[in-house]
Amino acid sequence: MLKSTNQHGVHSPFVYNLVTRCFYDKTSFPEYQIVRTYRNEILKNNQSITVKDLGAGSRVFTSNQRAVSAIAKHAGITFKRQKLLFRMMRYFKPDSVLELGTSLGMATWAMALANPPATIYTVEGCKATSEVAKSYFKKFQFKNIRLYNQTFTAFFENFPQSKIDFVYLDGSHDKESTLALFNQLLPHAHNNSVFIFDDIYWSKEMTEAWKEIIKHPKITVSIDTYFWGLVFFRKEQKKQHFTIRV
Repeated sequence: MLKSTNQHGVHSPFVYNLVTRCFYDKTSFPEYQIVRTYRNEILKNNQSITVKDLGAGSRVFTSNQRAVSAIAKHAGITFKRQKLLFRMMRYFKPDSVLELGTSLGMATWAMALANPPATIYTVEGCKATSEVAKSYFKKFQFKNIRLYNQTFTAFFENFPQSKIDFVYLDGSHDKESTLALFNQLLPHAHNNSVFIFDDIYWSKEMTEAWKEIIKHPKITVSIDTYFWGLVFFRKEQKKQHFTIRV
């Protein structure tokens, strides 16, 4: 394992470029302000919805009756990570994107803003949550998002895309389902695909799943950012693991 808290000591040109030109890019993109405007709007939404937890459940909420603003504040992606996801979309320029776990769509619209030509497939099992996300996608006039309100299993039965360039997995936080999803995603991966696993330290089980994933023979490069785990399938690279603080 190669461990580095920043770009220094990273000897892979591919990873070095990713860290310096994307992770640590200090450019103040004008779209950041749009992302912040959308965030502020959803943080003011006091509509109450009944959430159906299909993953590992919530550590914050004790009831399934939740305010949209509370979900955004306590369970939604942070602004810092929205910006990082935005930069990654700009850096890799994927044509086809798959998000597993739409929630309120906060990560989705960061990706949509970063790369308008891309098609973003996003899947959310909870109907109430997906309806909120859908209303914001419509309000903000996103044309490149395809929202599916169904279970991940049902989605994969009729997944319209044979190959996928970029995956953001934020809808499963237990070992068994994370590994099952990884195995379902593998046939859709190609040499330049990027898979991002959220909350790899959510629990001991999630960390175990992450460690199993990076051992897979098809994974050549893996990066632990302390919150996201990134994996790559680049056959031209020797197998290496990096730990980078973002």
